Amino acid sequence: MLLTLVIFAYLVGSISAAIIVCKILNLPDPRTQGSNNPGATNVLRIGGKKAAAIVLIGDGLKGAIPVLVAQYLGVELFEMALVALAAFLGHVYPIFFGFKGGKGVATFIGALLALNYLVGLSFAITWLFVAKVLKISSLSALIATLLSPVYFYWFTGNFEATFVIGIICIWIFFTHRSNIQRMLSGEEDSIKS
Repeated sequence: MLLTLVIFAYLVGSISAAIIVCKILNLPDPRTQGSNNPGATNVLRIGGKKAAAIVLIGDGLKGAIPVLVAQYLGVELFEMALVALAAFLGHVYPIFFGFKGGKGVATFIGALLALNYLVGLSFAITWLFVAKVLKISSLSALIATLLSPVYFYWFTGNFEATFVIGIICIWIFFTHRSNIQRMLSGEEDSIKS
Protein backbone atom coordinates (compact mmCIF):
# COMPACT_ATOMS: atom_id res chain seq x y z
CA MET A 1 0.00 0.00 0.00
CA LEU A 2 2.86 2.40 0.78
CA LEU A 3 4.23 2.12 -2.76
CA THR A 4 0.79 2.95 -4.20
CA LEU A 5 0.51 5.96 -1.89
CA VAL A 6 4.00 7.17 -2.84
CA ILE A 7 3.22 6.90 -6.57
CA PHE A 8 -0.13 8.66 -6.04
CA ALA A 9 1.58 11.43 -4.06
CA TYR A 10 4.24 11.90 -6.74
CA LEU A 11 1.60 12.16 -9.48
CA VAL A 12 -0.49 14.64 -7.49
CA GLY A 13 2.66 16.64 -6.77
CA SER A 14 3.45 16.68 -10.49
CA ILE A 15 0.32 18.70 -11.31
CA SER A 16 1.60 22.28 -11.72
CA ALA A 17 -0.84 24.76 -10.22
CA ALA A 18 1.20 27.67 -11.58
CA ILE A 19 1.14 26.49 -15.19
CA ILE A 20 -2.57 25.55 -15.08
CA VAL A 21 -3.66 28.80 -13.37
CA CYS A 22 -1.63 30.94 -15.78
CA LYS A 23 -3.16 29.10 -18.73
CA ILE A 24 -6.73 29.55 -17.40
CA LEU A 25 -6.16 33.26 -16.63
CA ASN A 26 -4.44 33.89 -20.00
CA LEU A 27 -1.18 34.83 -18.30
CA PRO A 28 2.27 34.05 -19.73
CA ASP A 29 3.75 30.63 -18.98
CA PRO A 30 5.62 31.14 -15.65
CA ARG A 31 8.48 29.00 -16.99
CA THR A 32 9.23 31.73 -19.56
CA GLN A 33 8.75 34.87 -17.44
CA GLY A 34 10.31 36.45 -14.34
CA SER A 35 12.41 33.85 -12.53
CA ASN A 36 11.16 31.12 -14.94
CA ASN A 37 9.96 29.23 -11.86
CA PRO A 38 6.45 27.69 -11.84
CA GLY A 39 5.62 28.74 -8.29
CA ALA A 40 3.46 31.25 -6.42
CA THR A 41 6.18 33.90 -6.01
CA ASN A 42 6.83 34.08 -9.75
CA VAL A 43 3.10 34.06 -10.53
CA LEU A 44 2.77 37.02 -8.14
CA ARG A 45 5.28 38.88 -10.34
CA ILE A 46 3.54 38.14 -13.61
CA GLY A 47 -0.11 37.84 -12.62
CA GLY A 48 -0.74 39.60 -9.32
CA LYS A 49 -1.98 38.60 -5.88
CA LYS A 50 -5.15 36.73 -6.87
CA ALA A 51 -3.38 34.39 -9.29
CA ALA A 52 -0.53 33.86 -6.80
CA ALA A 53 -2.97 33.04 -3.98
CA ILE A 54 -4.71 30.41 -6.14
CA VAL A 55 -1.33 28.86 -7.00
CA LEU A 56 -0.24 28.92 -3.35
CA ILE A 57 -3.41 27.09 -2.28
CA GLY A 58 -3.12 24.63 -5.17
CA ASP A 59 0.51 23.84 -4.38
CA GLY A 60 -0.32 23.47 -0.69
CA LEU A 61 -3.15 21.04 -1.47
CA LYS A 62 -0.74 18.92 -3.51
CA GLY A 63 1.21 18.31 -0.33
CA ALA A 64 -1.79 17.97 1.98
CA ILE A 65 -4.12 15.69 0.00
CA PRO A 66 -1.79 12.67 -0.39
CA VAL A 67 -0.81 12.89 3.30
CA LEU A 68 -4.47 13.10 4.36
CA VAL A 69 -5.32 10.08 2.19
CA ALA A 70 -2.45 8.16 3.82
CA GLN A 71 -3.67 9.28 7.24
CA TYR A 72 -7.21 8.13 6.40
CA LEU A 73 -5.83 4.72 5.42
CA GLY A 74 -4.13 4.47 8.80
CA VAL A 75 -0.46 4.43 7.86
CA GLU A 76 2.27 5.31 10.36
CA LEU A 77 3.70 8.84 10.68
CA PHE A 78 7.02 7.75 9.12
CA GLU A 79 5.17 6.42 6.06
CA MET A 80 3.10 9.61 5.87
CA ALA A 81 6.37 11.57 5.85
CA LEU A 82 7.54 9.43 2.90
CA VAL A 83 4.28 10.28 1.13
CA ALA A 84 4.99 13.97 1.81
CA LEU A 85 8.48 13.53 0.32
CA ALA A 86 6.97 11.96 -2.81
CA ALA A 87 4.51 14.86 -3.25
CA PHE A 88 7.35 17.34 -2.79
CA LEU A 89 9.50 15.53 -5.38
CA GLY A 90 6.54 15.54 -7.77
CA HIS A 91 6.35 19.32 -7.46
CA VAL A 92 10.09 19.81 -7.96
CA TYR A 93 10.44 17.15 -10.71
CA PRO A 94 6.96 16.88 -12.32
CA ILE A 95 6.56 13.99 -14.74
CA PHE A 96 3.90 15.95 -16.67
CA PHE A 97 6.14 18.98 -17.29
CA GLY A 98 9.53 17.61 -18.30
CA PHE A 99 10.71 17.15 -14.69
CA LYS A 100 11.17 20.94 -14.32
CA GLY A 101 9.05 22.23 -11.46
CA GLY A 102 8.98 24.72 -8.62
CA LYS A 103 11.00 25.00 -5.45
CA GLY A 104 8.58 23.09 -3.24
CA VAL A 105 7.94 25.38 -0.26
CA ALA A 106 4.14 25.65 -0.61
CA THR A 107 3.81 21.89 -1.19
CA PHE A 108 5.99 21.31 1.88
CA ILE A 109 3.81 23.61 4.02
CA GLY A 110 0.68 21.78 2.86
CA ALA A 111 2.25 18.45 3.76
CA LEU A 112 3.38 19.74 7.17
CA LEU A 113 -0.11 21.02 7.97
CA ALA A 114 -1.53 17.59 7.14
CA LEU A 115 1.18 15.70 9.05
CA ASN A 116 0.85 17.88 12.17
CA TYR A 117 -0.99 21.20 11.99
CA LEU A 118 1.11 22.68 14.83
CA VAL A 119 4.27 22.11 12.79
CA GLY A 120 2.66 23.67 9.72
CA LEU A 121 1.47 26.67 11.73
CA SER A 122 4.92 27.10 13.29
CA PHE A 123 6.44 27.13 9.80
CA ALA A 124 3.89 29.69 8.57
CA ILE A 125 4.33 31.95 11.61
CA THR A 126 8.13 31.82 11.25
CA TRP A 127 7.86 32.67 7.54
CA LEU A 128 5.50 35.59 8.20
CA PHE A 129 7.62 36.99 11.04
CA VAL A 130 10.88 36.83 9.09
CA ALA A 131 9.20 38.23 5.96
CA LYS A 132 7.83 41.15 7.98
CA VAL A 133 11.24 41.91 9.49
CA LEU A 134 13.67 41.13 6.65
CA LYS A 135 11.37 41.61 3.61
CA ILE A 136 12.94 38.77 1.58
CA SER A 137 10.57 35.93 0.66
CA SER A 138 13.22 33.31 -0.11
CA LEU A 139 15.15 34.03 3.11
CA SER A 140 11.90 33.73 5.09
CA ALA A 141 11.23 30.35 3.46
CA LEU A 142 14.77 29.13 4.14
CA ILE A 143 14.75 30.14 7.82
CA ALA A 144 11.34 28.51 8.34
CA THR A 145 12.60 25.42 6.48
CA LEU A 146 15.73 25.26 8.63
CA LEU A 147 13.61 25.30 11.80
CA SER A 148 10.93 22.87 10.61
CA PRO A 149 12.72 19.62 11.63
CA VAL A 150 13.10 21.12 15.12
CA TYR A 151 9.38 21.96 15.19
CA PHE A 152 8.50 18.55 13.79
CA TYR A 153 10.47 16.60 16.37
CA TRP A 154 9.24 18.89 19.17
CA PHE A 155 5.58 18.23 18.35
CA THR A 156 5.78 14.57 17.25
CA GLY A 157 8.80 13.05 19.00
CA ASN A 158 9.19 10.77 15.96
CA PHE A 159 12.85 10.61 14.91
CA GLU A 160 12.33 8.54 11.73
CA ALA A 161 9.67 10.90 10.35
CA THR A 162 11.77 13.91 11.38
CA PHE A 163 14.67 12.45 9.39
CA VAL A 164 12.48 12.40 6.26
CA ILE A 165 11.42 16.01 6.94
CA GLY A 166 15.11 16.86 7.22
CA ILE A 167 15.73 15.37 3.76
CA ILE A 168 12.99 17.58 2.30
CA CYS A 169 14.54 20.61 4.02
CA ILE A 170 17.98 19.90 2.53
CA TRP A 171 16.30 19.57 -0.88
CA ILE A 172 14.57 22.95 -0.43
CA PHE A 173 17.95 24.56 0.21
CA PHE A 174 19.16 22.88 -3.00
CA THR A 175 16.19 24.23 -5.01
CA HIS A 176 16.92 27.71 -3.60
CA ARG A 177 20.63 27.70 -4.50
CA SER A 178 20.19 30.53 -7.06
CA ASN A 179 18.30 32.58 -4.43
CA ILE A 180 21.09 31.96 -1.93
CA GLN A 181 23.68 33.18 -4.45
CA ARG A 182 21.62 36.34 -5.13
CA MET A 183 21.25 36.97 -1.38
CA LEU A 184 24.99 36.64 -0.87
CA SER A 185 25.60 39.17 -3.65
CA GLY A 186 22.82 41.49 -2.40
CA GLU A 187 20.71 41.06 -5.54
CA GLU A 188 17.70 39.13 -4.19
CA ASP A 189 14.34 40.88 -4.64
CA SER A 190 12.65 42.22 -1.52
CA ILE A 191 8.94 41.89 -0.74
CA LYS A 192 7.00 44.92 -1.91
CA SER A 193 4.73 46.38 0.79
